[in-house]
Amino acid sequence: MRCVLIGMPGAGKGTQARFLSEKYGIAHISTGDILRSAMESGTELGLRAKEFIEAGALVPDDLVIELVNDRISLSDCRHGFVIDGFPRTPAQADALRSARIRLDYVVEIDVPERVLMQRMSGRRVHPASGRVYHVKFNPPRVAGKDDITGEDLVQRPDDREDIVRKRIGAYYTQTVPIISYYIEWERSRDPYAPRFVKVFGGGSVQQVWDRLFNLLGKLTAIV
Repeated sequence: MRCVLIGMPGAGKGTQARFLSEKYGIAHISTGDILRSAMESGTELGLRAKEFIEAGALVPDDLVIELVNDRISLSDCRHGFVIDGFPRTPAQADALRSARIRLDYVVEIDVPERVLMQRMSGRRVHPASGRVYHVKFNPPRVAGKDDITGEDLVQRPDDREDIVRKRIGAYYTQTVPIISYYIEWERSRDPYAPRFVKVFGGGSVQQVWDRLFNLLGKLTAIV
């Protein structure tokens, strides 16, 4: 299975991508993780990406495309992959297509904006592992501490309310158009076009996973 998960910031793409990775034994590619790693490494690319992320803006296409292409070329992607956080613009979607990176499914996780604001303001992360918690919906056993290591959890700079609003605005203007891009590509009857599907992302993490797993199970059965 080769698929992409798209949706607003906080829609649950990363969590559901990890579930898909474990269930189907495929690589999980998170552009967020790739970019954070680049920022922590202090490379030129990482420093450039940091400026955009901390300002609540999307990282330019050329920077992200280079990282994603390199990641997909690794051996653990040979049997499939799930990408979350990419593509975010029609230009990025077109770049994937031009690079002949085959996709089976593009899945939109659809969540109301008010729910996203609540989700993201309460999100906390364990920096070393990427494990994600929420002060209300998925709290750690000990407040402010990672369940496994006991280390401190942090709030990402891009999860602050003012930055979240900017990110949602960027999603509407830059990412929503790729929905039309994939719908139109599928309607063209191109045999290489991925299926575009939508899953409601409200409710608990388990409820969203059940909807997603059931949907993909039906689609793969048809194939």
